[in-house]
Amino acid sequence: MVNLCGHATLAAAHYCFTSGVVTTETVEFSTISGILTAKKVFIESKNGEIEQPFNIELNFPAITSTECSSDEISSISKVFGDHISVLDMKKTASDNLLVVLPSAKDVTDVQLDIEEIKKCPGGGLIICAAASPESGFDFFSRFFCPKYGINEDPVCGSAHCALAHYWSKKMEKSDFIAFAASSRSGIVKLHLDEQKNRVKLQGEAVTVMEGFVVV
Repeated sequence: MVNLCGHATLAAAHYCFTSGVVTTETVEFSTISGILTAKKVFIESKNGEIEQPFNIELNFPAITSTECSSDEISSISKVFGDHISVLDMKKTASDNLLVVLPSAKDVTDVQLDIEEIKKCPGGGLIICAAASPESGFDFFSRFFCPKYGINEDPVCGSAHCALAHYWSKKMEKSDFIAFAASSRSGIVKLHLDEQKNRVKLQGEAVTVMEGFVVV
């Protein structure tokens, strides 16, 4: 069991909005992490017209990070070995390890040993790096969580709650466009509200399948 799942919340909100179950532009979900709010956000094009489909903005708790222990540093070193350098290491309040690499290319290209990640303390491993200015993004990231049966999460909402908090300190800003560099990839728009300790994640959902339960 996890405290929050961005995929499930986004999918549930998308269904509520597109099926007509909810007729308002916001919907609230009761979760282990508390009340989570999803909001329908319309995107305005350059000519002033409203684009379709709409985005969905999720309002999640921000996740802070602290310094790693010696055991955590040792486990990270075994995952990366000597073939790539590590700029920074943190432990998130959600019990994940966060590792900063020298470049976005390193994040995209690195091949990690899943068995070594399983041996690391905590739940999962977030790797990230600042993006180059010409990329159009602020940072790249990937999230590995084999202990929960997910070798690599395509686009992890909870990981971005920690990433937004971390990069806000490094870049001294509150708004980001992040690229989740998994093989499936994804783009996440982020806003950190430091006073309320909340992160707003905005993205698009698409219906790919419908089914029915027969009782």
